[in-house]
Amino acid sequence: MPTNTYESPLSSRYASDEMLYLFSADKKFSTWRRLWVALARAEMELGLPVTQEQVDELEAHITDIDYEKAAQWEKKLRHDVMAHVHTYGELCPKAMPIIHLGATSCYVGDNTDVIIMREGLELVRNKLVRVLARLADFAREYKALPTLGFTHFQAAQLVTVGKRATLWMNELLMDLEEVEHRISSLKLLGSKGTTGTQASFLELFEGDHGKVKELERRIAEEMGFDAVVPVSGQTYSRKMDYNVLSTLAGVAQSASKFATDLRLLCHLKEVEEPFEKNQIGSSAMPYKRNPMRCERICSLARYVIVDAGNPAVTTATQWFERTLDDSANKRISIPEAFLAVDAILNIYLNVASGLVVHPKVIRRHVMEELPFMASENIMMDAVKRGGDRQALHERIRVLSQEAGRNVKDLGLPNNLIDLMAEDPAFGMSREELTAHLEPERYIGRCPEQVEEFLAQEIAPVLAKYAAALGEKETELKV
Repeated sequence: MPTNTYESPLSSRYASDEMLYLFSADKKFSTWRRLWVALARAEMELGLPVTQEQVDELEAHITDIDYEKAAQWEKKLRHDVMAHVHTYGELCPKAMPIIHLGATSCYVGDNTDVIIMREGLELVRNKLVRVLARLADFAREYKALPTLGFTHFQAAQLVTVGKRATLWMNELLMDLEEVEHRISSLKLLGSKGTTGTQASFLELFEGDHGKVKELERRIAEEMGFDAVVPVSGQTYSRKMDYNVLSTLAGVAQSASKFATDLRLLCHLKEVEEPFEKNQIGSSAMPYKRNPMRCERICSLARYVIVDAGNPAVTTATQWFERTLDDSANKRISIPEAFLAVDAILNIYLNVASGLVVHPKVIRRHVMEELPFMASENIMMDAVKRGGDRQALHERIRVLSQEAGRNVKDLGLPNNLIDLMAEDPAFGMSREELTAHLEPERYIGRCPEQVEEFLAQEIAPVLAKYAAALGEKETELKV
């Protein structure tokens, strides 16, 4: 429903509900409260004057957030964290005196950001796995269908439709490995204090360094992390944001490569993205079947790739223990990158699930170029029959140029085989020459490569993340 205020297209048109929730106010502020509970519980267990009754009270009110009240407090205090401390405290009057005890704003802000980024990466990982599964089915089905290979978008040696799909999959596999690395290596900020010295907590624990360290360990454990960053200023290093967005940009790059290839194949009328019964390709040209899904992938991917520059600049320009010029940028660049990659993978999955292959068009294109590609085999056959390899090479060069002129300048079919049949240097009939024009003879190990890749690289991934394959598919919004 249209409104009179701006709404991000990533929210209204592209991203899934599950990714949108991760960057919602409910997720953010309920995570703040979970962190305050974890802090209070650890402080209680380590001997500070925090009671079980206070911890229980905090736990009972993690999700009932009064945003209107928080807005009133923020307008008064001009500080978002303290506004939520007071809003939480009004619900938890017994616990109010110990909420946020010893902590600074980044305790909830930065730790929440890490938690949400990790959960976002897990969603990305699961969608990558589902795309790989769809492409695996496609690659297996078309593992032996010969098609023109291209270098510089000029016809080169034959490949197969399935083998080309493994190239797309291999890049996604690299992305998956990078996503897994990011998930496993993300660390909480922990409870570092205002400049990262933990001075406030050392004061609370009367100089007991062991308890200060144990406090962080317990908080991390409750929030599902194995470790906290070893040292920090007030914030975790913004290189962490850069690393995460670089990982997302890698996914965008791979998806854009796939979508670009498919747009070119659509132009060739060889392989197309799904096209719905009532879909309109153009408002002016009713016959058109534009590859709009793949164009959208490329468009969103371009945004993500550029967006990765935001945390790079932020990291480079942080002053000493912290400055606040990261905050406004971070609020936009990180969520939008996740939402855009989520949208990209939703579209990728949709396209990969419904690819339309036109074997007869593919075959026609192959046969138009195959005489040139078969010329080396023909030359070897002619040599076996007593021909001179060097002389035959020259004749093929000359005749290929003549056949090329016939195709490009006169618009005629490729008649290289006819020209060879008429040339006594080859000593072969047209039938003997035509016998070399079997596309399957020129695809090398493509079918075997596909099967080996699927068995050795993809099958273990699909087995490892079998649960992700059973998740409900995300429907495209538009």
